[in-house]
Amino acid sequence: MNDDNPFISEEDAALQAKLKLLRQEHADLDASIEALAHMPIPDQLMIARLKRKKLVLRDEIVKVESLILPDIIA
Repeated sequence: MNDDNPFISEEDAALQAKLKLLRQEHADLDASIEALAHMPIPDQLMIARLKRKKLVLRDEIVKVESLILPDIIA
C-alpha cells in the first residue's frame, strides 16, 4: 500500500504507477523525435512512426487519467 496516502486503493496506486510509466515513455519518445529531427539527414519514416506511437500513448494516458479522475456531472 502507498504510505503517502493511506486512502488510496491498490487499484488507484496501480493506475498511478501505470500513468507515471506512460508519461515517461511519452517524454522519451518526444526526446527521440527531437534528436532524430536534428540529424543531418532525418529519417522521416522513423519520425512518423514515433509520432504515431506517441499519439497512441497520449490516448492511453487520457484513458488512465479518466479512470483515476472520472467526470462528475454537476
